[in-house]
Amino acid sequence: MYILLALIGACALGIAAHFMIGGRELRGVALTPAIATALAAVVYTGLQWLGVGEDSIWLWLASVLGAVVVAAALTFAIVALRRRSDATAKAALGI
Repeated sequence: MYILLALIGACALGIAAHFMIGGRELRGVALTPAIATALAAVVYTGLQWLGVGEDSIWLWLASVLGAVVVAAALTFAIVALRRRSDATAKAALGI
């Protein structure tokens, strides 16, 4: 049941990260929270399988904060790729 706390925390921080990162018009509203939530689930489950207990701060830091940091980095990369792709398409069309 504790995994739900990690997932809810990662999703909430992912929503906050979505609004803090520029280029919102170039991506969906659920992209960053979805990436953060999925990563939190994978990291939490993996660390549990490795024997890290729920009372360990490293489990929570890695699964919640680590997932949000990686999700934010991926969002930055996706926005940069989209801007580059749009600029190439505009150049090809002569706009």
